[in-house]
Amino acid sequence: MPVKKGALATAAARLVEGAVARKAFRGLRRAYPDAHCELDHDGAFQLIVATVLSAQSTDVGVNRVTPELFRRWPDAASLARAAQEDVEQALNRLGMFRQKARNIIGLAQRLVAEHSGQVPARLDALVELPGVGRKTANVVLGVAFGRPEGVVVDTHVQRLSQRLGFTACDSPVDIERDLMRLFPKRDWDILSHTLIFHGRRLCTARKPACAICPVRTHCPSAFHAEQVGRKPTRSMASRANQPKPKPKPKPKWGEGTTPAKNERPGKGAPGKKALQREPLGKKTASRVRKGALARSA
Repeated sequence: MPVKKGALATAAARLVEGAVARKAFRGLRRAYPDAHCELDHDGAFQLIVATVLSAQSTDVGVNRVTPELFRRWPDAASLARAAQEDVEQALNRLGMFRQKARNIIGLAQRLVAEHSGQVPARLDALVELPGVGRKTANVVLGVAFGRPEGVVVDTHVQRLSQRLGFTACDSPVDIERDLMRLFPKRDWDILSHTLIFHGRRLCTARKPACAICPVRTHCPSAFHAEQVGRKPTRSMASRANQPKPKPKPKPKWGEGTTPAKNERPGKGAPGKKALQREPLGKKTASRVRKGALARSA
Protein backbone atom coordinates (compact mmCIF):
# COMPACT_ATOMS: atom_id res chain seq x y z
CA MET A 1 0.00 0.00 0.00
CA PRO A 2 1.69 3.24 -1.10
CA VAL A 3 1.90 6.08 1.39
CA LYS A 4 0.58 9.46 0.26
CA LYS A 5 3.19 12.13 -0.26
CA GLY A 6 3.65 14.20 2.88
CA ALA A 7 1.86 11.69 5.12
CA LEU A 8 3.09 11.65 8.70
CA ALA A 9 2.33 8.06 9.63
CA THR A 10 3.97 5.10 7.97
CA ALA A 11 2.04 2.20 6.49
CA ALA A 12 0.42 -0.13 9.00
CA ALA A 13 2.09 -3.44 9.75
CA ARG A 14 0.35 -6.62 8.54
CA LEU A 15 0.34 -9.38 11.16
CA VAL A 16 1.30 -12.96 10.37
CA GLU A 17 0.38 -16.24 12.03
CA GLY A 18 2.62 -17.58 14.79
CA ALA A 19 3.86 -20.43 12.60
CA VAL A 20 4.92 -18.00 9.87
CA ALA A 21 6.66 -15.76 12.42
CA ARG A 22 8.65 -18.67 13.83
CA LYS A 23 9.56 -19.82 10.30
CA ALA A 24 10.86 -16.35 9.50
CA PHE A 25 12.91 -16.35 12.71
CA ARG A 26 14.43 -19.74 11.86
CA GLY A 27 15.39 -18.34 8.44
CA LEU A 28 17.13 -15.39 10.10
CA ARG A 29 18.95 -17.69 12.51
CA ARG A 30 20.35 -19.63 9.54
CA ALA A 31 21.41 -16.35 7.92
CA TYR A 32 23.05 -15.01 11.11
CA PRO A 33 24.32 -17.98 13.13
CA ASP A 34 26.88 -15.73 14.85
CA ALA A 35 24.38 -13.09 16.05
CA HIS A 36 25.49 -11.74 19.44
CA CYS A 37 25.70 -8.62 21.57
CA GLU A 38 28.08 -6.27 19.75
CA LEU A 39 29.11 -4.29 22.83
CA ASP A 40 32.68 -5.25 23.78
CA HIS A 41 32.77 -6.38 27.42
CA ASP A 42 34.33 -8.81 29.86
CA GLY A 43 31.86 -9.80 32.54
CA ALA A 44 28.57 -8.46 33.86
CA PHE A 45 29.98 -5.19 35.23
CA GLN A 46 31.51 -4.09 31.95
CA LEU A 47 28.37 -5.17 30.10
CA ILE A 48 25.99 -3.15 32.26
CA VAL A 49 28.20 -0.05 32.03
CA ALA A 50 28.54 -0.38 28.24
CA THR A 51 24.79 -0.86 27.85
CA VAL A 52 24.05 2.26 29.91
CA LEU A 53 26.48 4.19 27.70
CA SER A 54 24.81 2.90 24.52
CA ALA A 55 21.64 4.96 25.09
CA GLN A 56 21.36 7.38 22.13
CA SER A 57 24.78 6.16 20.93
CA THR A 58 25.95 3.44 18.56
CA ASP A 59 27.68 0.28 19.73
CA VAL A 60 30.66 1.28 17.59
CA GLY A 61 30.93 4.60 19.39
CA VAL A 62 30.68 2.95 22.81
CA ASN A 63 33.34 0.40 21.87
CA ARG A 64 35.73 3.27 21.08
CA VAL A 65 35.58 4.71 24.60
CA THR A 66 35.20 1.66 26.85
CA PRO A 67 38.76 0.23 26.51
CA GLU A 68 40.27 3.32 28.17
CA LEU A 69 37.36 3.59 30.60
CA PHE A 70 37.76 0.00 31.84
CA ARG A 71 41.53 0.27 31.89
CA ARG A 72 41.30 3.12 34.39
CA TRP A 73 38.27 1.82 36.32
CA PRO A 74 38.03 -1.95 35.84
CA ASP A 75 35.45 -2.69 38.54
CA ALA A 76 32.61 -1.15 40.54
CA ALA A 77 34.82 -0.25 43.51
CA SER A 78 37.27 1.83 41.44
CA LEU A 79 34.55 3.52 39.38
CA ALA A 80 32.62 4.39 42.54
CA ARG A 81 35.62 6.45 43.72
CA ALA A 82 36.23 8.17 40.36
CA ALA A 83 35.93 11.94 39.96
CA GLN A 84 33.06 13.13 37.80
CA GLU A 85 35.35 15.31 35.66
CA ASP A 86 37.72 12.43 34.92
CA VAL A 87 34.92 10.13 33.80
CA GLU A 88 33.39 12.88 31.66
CA GLN A 89 36.75 13.35 29.96
CA ALA A 90 36.87 9.63 29.14
CA LEU A 91 33.33 9.73 27.68
CA ASN A 92 33.35 13.07 25.89
CA ARG A 93 33.10 11.45 22.44
CA LEU A 94 29.60 10.18 23.30
CA GLY A 95 26.38 12.12 23.30
CA MET A 96 25.08 13.16 26.74
CA PHE A 97 28.46 12.22 28.24
CA ARG A 98 27.95 14.27 31.41
CA GLN A 99 24.67 12.56 32.26
CA LYS A 100 26.17 9.17 31.40
CA ALA A 101 29.19 9.84 33.62
CA ARG A 102 26.86 10.60 36.53
CA ASN A 103 24.84 7.47 35.82
CA ILE A 104 27.73 5.00 35.73
CA ILE A 105 29.39 6.49 38.81
CA GLY A 106 26.07 6.32 40.67
CA LEU A 107 25.53 2.78 39.37
CA ALA A 108 28.96 1.70 40.66
CA GLN A 109 28.32 3.31 44.04
CA ARG A 110 24.99 1.47 44.39
CA LEU A 111 26.60 -1.82 43.40
CA VAL A 112 29.25 -1.36 46.10
CA ALA A 113 26.79 -0.21 48.77
CA GLU A 114 23.97 -2.69 48.14
CA HIS A 115 25.39 -5.66 46.20
CA SER A 116 29.00 -6.03 47.39
CA GLY A 117 30.23 -4.64 44.07
CA GLN A 118 28.54 -7.38 42.04
CA VAL A 119 25.87 -7.04 39.38
CA PRO A 120 22.61 -8.60 40.61
CA ALA A 121 20.93 -11.24 38.47
CA ARG A 122 17.38 -10.07 39.21
CA LEU A 123 15.25 -7.73 37.10
CA ASP A 124 13.75 -5.90 40.07
CA ALA A 125 17.21 -5.15 41.51
CA LEU A 126 18.70 -4.10 38.16
CA VAL A 127 16.03 -1.54 37.29
CA GLU A 128 16.70 0.24 40.61
CA LEU A 129 20.23 1.14 39.49
CA PRO A 130 20.93 4.61 37.97
CA GLY A 131 20.58 4.64 34.18
CA VAL A 132 19.18 1.09 34.04
CA GLY A 133 15.75 0.46 32.59
CA ARG A 134 13.99 -2.72 31.55
CA LYS A 135 15.81 -2.90 28.21
CA THR A 136 19.28 -2.62 29.77
CA ALA A 137 18.30 -5.08 32.51
CA ASN A 138 17.19 -7.67 29.95
CA VAL A 139 20.45 -7.25 28.01
CA VAL A 140 22.41 -8.04 31.18
CA LEU A 141 20.15 -10.91 32.25
CA GLY A 142 20.22 -12.53 28.81
CA VAL A 143 23.87 -11.99 27.82
CA ALA A 144 25.68 -12.16 31.17
CA PHE A 145 23.48 -14.64 33.03
CA GLY A 146 21.56 -16.51 30.30
CA ARG A 147 18.28 -15.84 32.16
CA PRO A 148 16.28 -13.22 30.23
CA GLU A 149 12.99 -12.13 31.70
CA GLY A 150 11.84 -10.44 28.51
CA VAL A 151 12.85 -9.44 24.99
CA VAL A 152 15.14 -6.45 24.40
CA VAL A 153 13.25 -3.99 22.17
CA ASP A 154 15.52 -1.35 20.64
CA THR A 155 14.93 0.64 17.46
CA HIS A 156 15.99 -2.27 15.20
CA VAL A 157 13.83 -4.84 17.00
CA GLN A 158 10.88 -2.45 16.91
CA ARG A 159 11.24 -1.79 13.16
CA LEU A 160 11.75 -5.42 12.15
CA SER A 161 9.00 -6.76 14.40
CA GLN A 162 6.56 -4.49 12.59
CA ARG A 163 7.88 -5.25 9.11
CA LEU A 164 7.87 -9.00 9.66
CA GLY A 165 4.32 -8.87 11.01
CA PHE A 166 5.20 -9.96 14.55
CA THR A 167 3.37 -6.94 16.02
CA ALA A 168 1.26 -3.96 15.02
CA CYS A 169 2.14 -1.97 18.14
CA ASP A 170 4.40 1.07 18.44
CA SER A 171 5.16 1.00 22.17
CA PRO A 172 8.28 -1.03 23.18
CA VAL A 173 6.34 -2.47 26.13
CA ASP A 174 3.54 -3.72 23.87
CA ILE A 175 6.00 -5.00 21.25
CA GLU A 176 7.87 -6.95 23.94
CA ARG A 177 4.59 -8.46 25.14
CA ASP A 178 3.70 -9.60 21.59
CA LEU A 179 7.17 -11.12 21.02
CA MET A 180 7.03 -12.98 24.35
CA ARG A 181 3.71 -14.49 23.28
CA LEU A 182 4.98 -15.53 19.84
CA PHE A 183 8.31 -17.10 20.84
CA PRO A 184 9.36 -19.48 23.63
CA LYS A 185 11.46 -18.12 26.48
CA ARG A 186 14.57 -19.97 25.30
CA ASP A 187 14.55 -17.74 22.17
CA TRP A 188 14.03 -14.36 23.85
CA ASP A 189 17.69 -13.41 24.12
CA ILE A 190 18.88 -14.59 20.70
CA LEU A 191 15.71 -13.22 19.05
CA SER A 192 16.71 -9.62 19.77
CA HIS A 193 20.36 -10.14 18.69
CA THR A 194 19.24 -11.78 15.43
CA LEU A 195 16.78 -9.01 14.59
CA ILE A 196 19.42 -6.38 15.39
CA PHE A 197 21.94 -8.10 13.09
CA HIS A 198 19.39 -8.21 10.26
CA GLY A 199 18.35 -4.60 10.87
CA ARG A 200 21.93 -3.34 10.71
CA ARG A 201 22.99 -5.35 7.69
CA LEU A 202 20.00 -5.69 5.34
CA CYS A 203 16.69 -4.41 6.69
CA THR A 204 17.80 -0.85 7.31
CA ALA A 205 15.36 1.95 8.02
CA ARG A 206 15.60 3.87 4.73
CA LYS A 207 16.79 1.34 2.14
CA PRO A 208 15.90 -2.24 3.09
CA ALA A 209 17.50 -4.77 0.72
CA CYS A 210 14.37 -6.84 0.11
CA ALA A 211 15.74 -8.37 -3.11
CA ILE A 212 18.44 -10.30 -1.21
CA CYS A 213 16.59 -10.76 2.09
CA PRO A 214 16.69 -14.43 3.20
CA VAL A 215 13.12 -14.29 4.59
CA ARG A 216 11.39 -12.14 1.98
CA THR A 217 8.94 -14.97 1.17
CA HIS A 218 7.71 -14.88 4.79
CA CYS A 219 7.68 -11.08 5.12
CA PRO A 220 4.36 -9.24 4.56
CA SER A 221 6.27 -5.99 3.98
CA ALA A 222 8.64 -7.30 1.30
CA PHE A 223 9.47 -4.75 -1.41
CA HIS A 224 7.69 -1.93 0.40
CA ALA A 225 9.34 -2.35 3.79
CA GLU A 226 10.64 1.22 3.84
CA GLN A 227 7.02 2.30 4.40
CA VAL A 228 6.68 0.23 7.60
CA GLY A 229 8.25 0.70 11.01
CA ARG A 230 9.90 4.07 10.45
CA LYS A 231 9.49 6.99 12.82
CA PRO A 232 8.57 10.26 11.09
CA THR A 233 11.38 12.79 11.10
CA ARG A 234 10.90 16.32 12.42
CA SER A 235 10.83 17.70 8.88
CA MET A 236 8.15 15.17 7.91
CA ALA A 237 6.10 16.14 10.96
CA SER A 238 6.40 19.86 10.29
CA ARG A 239 5.46 19.42 6.62
CA ALA A 240 2.47 17.27 7.53
CA ASN A 241 1.19 19.86 10.02
CA GLN A 242 1.49 22.80 7.65
CA PRO A 243 -1.56 23.72 5.54
CA LYS A 244 -1.14 23.43 1.80
CA PRO A 245 -0.45 26.83 0.19
CA LYS A 246 -3.25 28.19 -1.97
CA PRO A 247 -2.40 28.54 -5.67
CA LYS A 248 -1.68 32.12 -6.73
CA PRO A 249 -4.29 33.57 -9.12
CA LYS A 250 -3.09 34.28 -12.63
CA PRO A 251 -2.62 38.03 -13.27
CA LYS A 252 -5.23 39.65 -15.45
CA TRP A 253 -4.40 41.67 -18.54
CA GLY A 254 -2.36 44.68 -17.51
CA GLU A 255 -1.93 43.54 -13.86
CA GLY A 256 1.41 42.51 -12.44
CA THR A 257 3.30 42.68 -15.74
CA THR A 258 5.39 45.33 -17.44
CA PRO A 259 4.25 46.05 -21.02
CA ALA A 260 6.75 45.31 -23.75
CA LYS A 261 8.29 48.26 -25.59
CA ASN A 262 5.98 47.98 -28.58
CA GLU A 263 2.91 47.62 -26.30
CA ARG A 264 3.26 51.16 -24.88
CA PRO A 265 0.88 53.88 -26.09
CA GLY A 266 1.83 55.39 -29.41
CA LYS A 267 4.21 52.59 -30.38
CA GLY A 268 1.97 50.66 -32.74
CA ALA A 269 0.38 47.21 -32.52
CA PRO A 270 1.55 44.50 -30.10
CA GLY A 271 4.54 42.59 -31.41
CA LYS A 272 5.18 38.84 -31.56
CA LYS A 273 6.51 38.63 -27.96
CA ALA A 274 3.43 40.33 -26.58
CA LEU A 275 1.17 37.92 -28.40
CA GLN A 276 3.09 34.98 -26.95
CA ARG A 277 3.08 36.37 -23.40
CA GLU A 278 -0.52 37.49 -22.97
CA PRO A 279 -3.49 35.21 -23.57
CA LEU A 280 -5.81 36.59 -26.27
CA GLY A 281 -9.02 35.30 -27.71
CA LYS A 282 -8.78 33.60 -31.09
CA LYS A 283 -10.63 36.33 -32.95
CA THR A 284 -8.68 39.16 -31.30
CA ALA A 285 -5.33 37.49 -32.00
CA SER A 286 -6.30 36.89 -35.62
CA ARG A 287 -7.31 40.54 -36.18
CA VAL A 288 -4.12 41.84 -34.56
CA ARG A 289 -1.95 39.51 -36.66
CA LYS A 290 -3.70 40.48 -39.91
CA GLY A 291 -3.28 44.20 -39.10
CA ALA A 292 0.42 43.78 -38.38
CA LEU A 293 0.97 41.88 -41.65
CA ALA A 294 -0.91 44.53 -43.65
CA ARG A 295 1.20 47.36 -42.23
CA SER A 296 4.46 45.53 -42.91
CA ALA A 297 3.52 44.85 -46.55
